[in-house]
Formats: sequence, C-alpha cells, structure tokens
Amino acid sequence: MGKERILSPIKKIRSGISLPHLKGTAELETVFFNPEKVCIPLSQHIGAPCSPCVEVGQEVFVGTKIGDNDAPVCAPIHSSVSGKVTAIVSRNVDGKKTDFIEIESDGKMELDKELKPFPIKTKEDFVKAARLCGLVGLGGAGFPTHIKLNYPETCEIDTLVVNAAECEPYITSDYREAMENPNDLVDCIYLLKDVLKIEKVVIGVEGNKPKAIKNLYAIATDKRDFDDKVKLMKLPTKYPQGAEKVIIYSATGRVLPAGKLPSDVGCIVMNITSLCVLYRFITKGIPLVSKRITVEGTAVKEPKNVTVPIGTKVSELIDFCGGVNDDADKIILGGPMMGNSIADKESVVEKRTNAVLVMKSKAPDTVTPCIRCGRCAESCPMGLTPAKVETANRCSNVEDYLKLNVNLCMECGSCSFVCPAKRPLTQVMRVAKAEVRRMK
Repeated sequence: MGKERILSPIKKIRSGISLPHLKGTAELETVFFNPEKVCIPLSQHIGAPCSPCVEVGQEVFVGTKIGDNDAPVCAPIHSSVSGKVTAIVSRNVDGKKTDFIEIESDGKMELDKELKPFPIKTKEDFVKAARLCGLVGLGGAGFPTHIKLNYPETCEIDTLVVNAAECEPYITSDYREAMENPNDLVDCIYLLKDVLKIEKVVIGVEGNKPKAIKNLYAIATDKRDFDDKVKLMKLPTKYPQGAEKVIIYSATGRVLPAGKLPSDVGCIVMNITSLCVLYRFITKGIPLVSKRITVEGTAVKEPKNVTVPIGTKVSELIDFCGGVNDDADKIILGGPMMGNSIADKESVVEKRTNAVLVMKSKAPDTVTPCIRCGRCAESCPMGLTPAKVETANRCSNVEDYLKLNVNLCMECGSCSFVCPAKRPLTQVMRVAKAEVRRMK
C-alpha cells in the first residue's frame, strides 16, 4: 500500500470480548424500498421531541420539514416521501407518549423545491448545517450532531476521529457506506479538517474489514493531505471497539470522563455514515430522510442491505426481504448486543435504526446463582464490577451505585454475554443508572 503507514492503536482497551463476525450481508449492494405509507415519529433523538409543523391534508415532498422545536437539544424532522399528510396520531412507545405523522406516498419521491446546497465557510456554518439536516447519532441514543459540533471556543479540538469500526455482529450498513460512497466521505473529512482547522484525523476501522481498509486507505493518501495529518488506524477486532469512549482511547490514548463530551478531551467523533449524510446536505440540500438498514438474523429468508424512507414499517421491510422462517421468535432493532427487542408490529425505522434482526427461537437460558468468577469485571471495557452492582440492586442500596461508578456503564452487554450463570447483568446496570438519575 505504498509508503503511507497504517497506524496501530495508541492504547488498547483493557478488556472487551471477541464475538463471531456474522457479516453475511457485507458484500450485498444496497437496494431501495419505497413503501406506500410512512409513519414518522417526532421523537428520534435525545432531548425535546418535535412539534408538528404540518397539518392533515397538506402536501409534502422529500425534505419538507414536518416537525421541530426551539429547545436547545432537538433536531428537526423531515418528510421522507412525497405525498399527503393523512393523520397526526399519538402512540405509547416504550412507556412514553409519542406523536407520529402519517404520510401517504404518491410514489414519485419528489424533492422539496426549497432544498438547495448549503455552502460551508465557518464552524458556525457547520453547526447550522448539521441542525438543518436533522442529523443525530445514527446508531445509538440519537445525540444531535449540531451540539457535538458547537463546542465552546475554550475547547481546543485537535483530532477528528472517524468511526468506521462497526463492531457488532450482523450489521454492515456503515461498511456499505464506506464501499459505496467513499467520495462523499473523503470530501467531508477534508472539508471538516480545513474549516474547523483540525490538526489530525484518525479513521478507525477494525482489522476484519480488508476491503473497507483499502477504500479508507485511499482517503488517508488523498492529495489534499499534503501535511500527512490524515491517518488510517487498524483497530483490534474486539467488541465494543466502536463505542465512543473506546475509540477515543484507541485513537488518542485519552480517557473520556463520565458526563463529559469528546470535545472536553480535544476530539470530535463522527460515524462515517453521519459524515456522508452531512456532506450530501451541504452539497445537495437533502436532509436526513432515509436510512440504510441491514436486515439479517437467523430467521430472515433473504438478508439485505436496504435503504428505506424514515418511518417505514419494520414489518413491511421484513416482507421486502422475503419474510421470516417458521421458527422466527424475536425482532431486534439494532445489533444483538445493544439493540432492543420489539413486539409492536407498528414499529418503524427511524434515524437511530441501523439494523433489523430477526432471530429464531431457542430454549431460554437457565439463570443460576453467581459463582463469583469475575468474568463480568474482566470483560467490562470501563473496568466496572457488574456482579457487585447486582448485589447492591438486591439490597436496594442506591448509595453503592455511586461508589461502583455505574454511570460509566455504556450498556454494551459484554457482562451478560460472558456470564456463565446467565445473570441479567446488563439489565441490572440499566436499572442502577436509572436509579442514580432519579436520586440526583
């Protein structure tokens, strides 16, 4: 690969786990599915939900803003199809009342005539573009990207970490972005580097993706990198290598404290799909209105990578992939480690969805008493002791939660995965974190 050196991690995580790769859709090119109707939730991010800014009967187009809120932590939501608003309804989602806007598609996918390129010259332009785009974290909690980019002037940002790890089994949506849209990625990386005056860019990808490494290496050797400040880093194939705190540690050796943002340690971390979405908004004016979804799992008949309008019903997406086998038992939005199992047939694809997994039935695990083997502590990338948190939970000892630093937990699921007693440790950690928030 020439003289350009591929970096090794500056620091390696102390633990983590090895998972089967299971990337069966890695070499399947993305196809498009256009449903007859979408049902778009107005809460797809951390922070305040959006309020409707359209009415029933109104004609909309791809990119028409349909929801927004003036709250600082919020991101606007746009129509993902062209057609007519048929209803604005409220539903209970995960115990919370959420508004949905139903739009009947006319099948034309006509762009809103108001969409236009958004030239970037300053940091403020980037912040405004990210908000107008409606961009949020695309695979996790949905943290609005404009807040990430609107760091205080007191923060000295010297490193952009481009997250291409995609370490959970099955999911290949980011991998396909690297394979299918490398030009958007490279242009956005150098635009961010130049406008924000970032000294160094580290593109992190796990070593088990050789074709992606080849594509991403071309970005690091681009002629615009005249000062050799854009580097490709081959990360260990170890879960949860793609977690924000972990990839910062690998790329820079810096520790991100609890409750702090990457900007507090001089970094901006962006997923490769987020960068491509942002670049397409800058150059074409098209906001975040669709997602590439990996449809996979042990019970899917025809696994695919599918780009769908946001608001597409999960059930229709699965049908587009040939349906499921007779032994299908569980549908998971996201990966097998951090995704959420769903039972509602009305569930839809949203900004934060990157995979739909359908798994076959299996015998339930037999939960046995803790044998104090310490494997949960050995596997935890944050150095926590989940078994002790479980003990505190049984005793309703909230004070011990603070002593055991439960807020550092990223809910990666490693502790539950390695536990020979099949204890529900990840669920206990979630409960403990919720208790700490209530106590505060």
